[in-house]
Parts: sequence; structure tokens; C-alpha cells
Amino acid sequence: MGEKSFTDIVILAGGIGERLWPASVPENPKQFLSVDGGFSFLQSSIQRALALEPEGKILVITRSSLVKGVAEQCASLAEKSSTNDREKIFKDLIIVAEPMPRHTCAPLVLACKLLKLFDSSAHTILTLASDHLISPLQSFLTDCLKAAKTARMGYFVCYAIPPSSPATGYGYIKSGSRIDGDEGVFNIDNFKEKPDLETARKYLEEGCYYWNSGMFAFTDEFFLNEVKKCEPEVWRSFENFTGGSLPAQERVLGLCCIENWNLMDESYAKTPAIAVDNAVAERTDRAAAVMASFEWDDVGSWDSFEKHACISGEKKAFSVGGEDNFAYSDLPVAFCGVSGVTVVVKNGKVLVLKKGSGDYMREVVKMAKSTFEG
Repeated sequence: MGEKSFTDIVILAGGIGERLWPASVPENPKQFLSVDGGFSFLQSSIQRALALEPEGKILVITRSSLVKGVAEQCASLAEKSSTNDREKIFKDLIIVAEPMPRHTCAPLVLACKLLKLFDSSAHTILTLASDHLISPLQSFLTDCLKAAKTARMGYFVCYAIPPSSPATGYGYIKSGSRIDGDEGVFNIDNFKEKPDLETARKYLEEGCYYWNSGMFAFTDEFFLNEVKKCEPEVWRSFENFTGGSLPAQERVLGLCCIENWNLMDESYAKTPAIAVDNAVAERTDRAAAVMASFEWDDVGSWDSFEKHACISGEKKAFSVGGEDNFAYSDLPVAFCGVSGVTVVVKNGKVLVLKKGSGDYMREVVKMAKSTFEG
């Protein structure tokens, strides 16, 4: 990329994406879906990682049950990629299977430890979600140069998304003073939990609050030191990596995979489950943010999914006596006398949802498990 960017990329891909049930299910989660019939969320995330041209590794950290699916996604992407990107995928992309879920701090500590075993030099790391939409790519790459530079200055770096609405589904960042004279990079005064609607409107009016995208940048040394200071129990859980060696690496569809690694298994058995936001981001005194110049959406609801959806092929839905309806379905759907309704028919299950009711989805998934699978 010319200027020095990230040496390594970590993509967290172990989630289920319950808010997009029933299209997103444990065996075929949100990151494997596509909003336009093209590349999946995960494949798009890997493409962003490749575009950053990291000299080191691209780690995709996921659940054991998803290793084959992730490998299929990567192999399919490689077939459609340039020669250089295809070689990078098969040479430096590594699928890491967590032995058990431990939220997001533990896998990032694991990533730092693993990368150090591959290369003892300093690592500047970007963590990406596997299920977000970001565009345009060039704006993202430009902002990443700022984030990498700031991370090397000894900061835990977030990406601040200028809010377009008083959203209640995101955590917020309050901006502080500029860093290094760059109006697009600033200290974070504090983090705010997901607000109610009235508070979100206040944040929007004040203009100094931003959505927290959930993507982070840091150097391995800085991050591990902050974990040691803020969450010593997590740090101690990974002490067994000192003096350790690289694990055996298997190949699944030509992709390098790490599973059943004693060092990892022992650490995960001891470490508490805690989000990196709570463990480090909100507690370090070196939190910074790059104001995003790119468009971002975590597609965390069916309303959001519809905004980006491009359903190709045979028309499978129509409305009579109503309007503003949406169907994402394996079967034809007819809407009669209703408006503002979303119907999803996937994986042998049906969801009928009034638009704007996405907050019910976690309860829906919980009830579906007890009703349909209990």
C-alpha cells in the first residue's frame, strides 16, 4: 500500500448472528450469507484483509463446528481471486478453531500469542468482524493507514462511525482531543452503552458521539500489556505460551487449520469469557479512534438486511392491498392486505416480522429453540 499498514489481520468469525434467524443458524451463520447473491459477509471481510496487503498472517478465528464451512468459503473465494490473492489465501490465511466460546478478549490474546510464535518481531494487528458491510474500499484502506500509525504510537484504536440516525442498537464513542494534529484521529473521552431512544437523539444532536464499529487496531505488545493490567486473569491464562512452539497444522480443502492444540485448549479452559470492549477498550487510558470516512453497517436486523438486499432470479413475492413488504424466502410469498411486514422462509422455518420489531429477535430465537427443538 505504499505507507506502512498492518502486518497481520485477525477476523473473528465464530458468531451465529441470531438477529437474522432463521436464515442464520448455528450450522450456517450470518457470516456465510450474502445480501446480494455474490460474496458472503466473510468473503468480503477476507477481501478487505487482502486489500491491506499484510506481510504476515490472516487469522480467521471460529468455532470447531464451522472449520469446514469457513474452509469452503475461503476456497471458493480463492477460485475467484487474483493469482496473488489466491496464493496469499493458501499460504498465509490460517483458520483457528477455538475449543470453546470465550467472547472476544481471549481470541485476540490467542492471536497475539500465535503470531509471536510465527514471527518474534513486532506485529501491528487489525481485528475485523466477519459479518459487516463496508464501502468504498479505498476509503477504508486510507483510514486503516491512520489506524495503523496510531496503533504504533501506543494506542488501542477504534473506528468511529458518524451516526446517521439516533440508533439504539450500537454502543457509542465520545470524542476527545485530537491526536498528532489530525482532526480525523482523536482520544476517546469515554464509551457509552447502547442508549435508549431519547439518549440516542441527544447524542446525535451534540455531534461528538459516534457509533463504535467493533473493529480494533493495536500492536501485540501494547495489547498484551493492557490485558495484563486490566484483566490479569485472562493474561495469566495464556502464560503457558511462553517458550511454546507452533502447533501441528492440518489442511482442509487446501486451507491451513489449527485445531486440537494443547496450549490453546489449556488456556481456554482457564480464561474467563469477557468482551475486549469491557476488558480493554473501556478501561485503558490509551483509547483512540479514527473517524471513518467509509460507509459501515453491521446488518444487525432484517430491516438493515433489506436495505442492502438485491434478490436476483425469479420474483418470489408480491403484495395485494398493501405495500412496503419484504420477503427473503425459499418459497413464493404473497402479502395480502398487510404493509410493513418481513417474511423469512429459510432452513425449514418461517419468520413473520413487523418491520421495526427487530428487538424481539433474541427472544424469538430463545423461544424457537424451546418450541421447535425442545
